[in-house]
Order: sequence, then structure tokens, then C-alpha cells
Amino acid sequence: MGQMGSITDVAGILVGHADDAQALTGCTAVLCPRGAVGGVAQRGGAPGTRETDLLRPMHLVQRAHAVLLTGGSAFGLDAATGVVRFLEERRVGFAVGRVRVPIVPAAVIFDLGLGRSDVRPDAAMGYAACQAATGSHKGSAWPSP
Repeated sequence: MGQMGSITDVAGILVGHADDAQALTGCTAVLCPRGAVGGVAQRGGAPGTRETDLLRPMHLVQRAHAVLLTGGSAFGLDAATGVVRFLEERRVGFAVGRVRVPIVPAAVIFDLGLGRSDVRPDAAMGYAACQAATGSHKGSAWPSP
């Protein structure tokens, strides 16, 4: 069993992290393969986001399959591409005909003033965060595609 009070205590929620310790940046993926209803409250003078509008009510898409929190400022949003690819390989996503489109809202923080500003989370790091994802429940690690 995981740490009591952790988000991974919720059945079906997996969390993984990947980072570059020398560059002082990284990303965390919260995966919910069956989908989860979310919400968003955006604050700050220069928010960096991707697909967060899908979390607002009254949109066609009602569930997200992951949420990515990443460093790297606007550059770090590229890490969401790795999360989308990981989920697509496992056929997780919003059904659109024969295709499933993973819904992955993402938000960044500005960490370019720390570590190396030329190293940022990218698609490979987002994918690695998903590979590292685990949960508190039995069988809650992802199988290979």
C-alpha cells in the first residue's frame, strides 16, 4: 500500500515522474486510463497550458486520460506528446471512429532560471514518466503495449 492520503490511493490512478537532476527540471504524469472528469482554475500572469480548456464544462470531451505537470516553461509542453504516444500505444483515449485520441491536459512552470535552461522536458521524458507510473493497488503498473 502506498503512502496514506496519496492520489494513488484512488483505484485506477497511476503517477510517474521523470527528471534531469543536473538540469533541475522534470515532469510528472498522472494517468487515469479509464478517464476522469477534471476541472481547471487557471491563475498567473503567463500561464503555459495545453488542452486545459477541455476540462471546462460543456465541451464534447468529458474525460481526461492523463494530466501532465512539467517544467521547462512553454518548451516543456512538448512532454505531453510523449504521454499521448504512451496512451495511444495502449489504446487509451477518446473514441473517434477507429482511432482513440488520448486527452492529456498539461501545465508548465517556469524553471528556466534553475539548472540548465537549454535542457527541458520533452516527449521522451513525458513517455519515461508514464513508464515509471505506478499506483497503490495490486496490478496498478502499466503492462507493455
